[in-house]
Amino acid sequence: MHAWLCEDPVGIDAVTWKELPTPQPANGQVLVQIEAASLNFPDLLIVQNKYQFKPERPFVPGSEYAGKIVSVGPDVTHFKAGQRVACLNGTGGFGTHTLAPAKSCIALPEDFPAVDAAAFIMIYATSYHALVDRGQLQKGETVLILGAAGGVGSSAIQIAKNMGAKVIAASSSDEKCRLCKQLGADETMNYTKENLRERLKEITNGKGPDVIYDPVGGDLAEPAFRSIAWRGRYLIVGFAGGTIPSLPLNLALLKGASMVGVFWGDFSRREADANAAMMEKLVGWYKNGKIKPSIDCTMPMSELKQAYARMGSRQVMGKLVMVN
Repeated sequence: MHAWLCEDPVGIDAVTWKELPTPQPANGQVLVQIEAASLNFPDLLIVQNKYQFKPERPFVPGSEYAGKIVSVGPDVTHFKAGQRVACLNGTGGFGTHTLAPAKSCIALPEDFPAVDAAAFIMIYATSYHALVDRGQLQKGETVLILGAAGGVGSSAIQIAKNMGAKVIAASSSDEKCRLCKQLGADETMNYTKENLRERLKEITNGKGPDVIYDPVGGDLAEPAFRSIAWRGRYLIVGFAGGTIPSLPLNLALLKGASMVGVFWGDFSRREADANAAMMEKLVGWYKNGKIKPSIDCTMPMSELKQAYARMGSRQVMGKLVMVN
């Protein structure tokens, strides 16, 4: 097998394409031949040693991938060789083969394309857990999605629309705003050109959004939170903007608003049955045409460094997927 190996996480130049021994699955594991692997923002952070999860070195980056099972561990009974799966395991995806914990994989219908499957679990699980479970989004409510043209942002648009919400998509360019409209957003704003608070006041007739979905953090957080509706829920999803904001807590008091942490990864481990039911529902939504990953582009696995550079320059709209 071959894989991109990171021996010292100092940046994208730390990964090297190497030939490695093909491993054999132990108890609880499956060996997957990788067809496609998506590039997520944590995959960039992890090779820079900036992510909260720090794998033992050396490691193969690539948290999310899809492919075909080659063999299964001695005690694995619910998967078999030849079965197609999507997996989210934190590492291992940027190569030709990898070992995956069977519990981190979901079985795929045969008509589920590998590129879509590799771009599916993280974004839709995060957005559903955020909006439905943590945010308690209700039909008819208004949701503001920051970084709406990114991977999780684009999935949040689709999830919110399926819940019957009005969606305001905020992004950093007119091109990204056009994509958000195509995905179903009711209103868009380019926050590099428009004043966030004034535009939100205009769109919501002064009420503000009921739910704010924020995977960005940084300078947008405080003006967004100042605009939230009474009893609003501010969903803290991530910090793709690079800076963890410090929000004045009196704003929560004055609006009767909630700051809600969203950590789907730990939810999936701590509440495995609820997570499994959620994933089954999301796969059903995909089969029924209710959701579909927005694919920015596909690139050969050999061009991972170019893909990292594309993501680091904020060019990606939706998901970028590496293919073997």
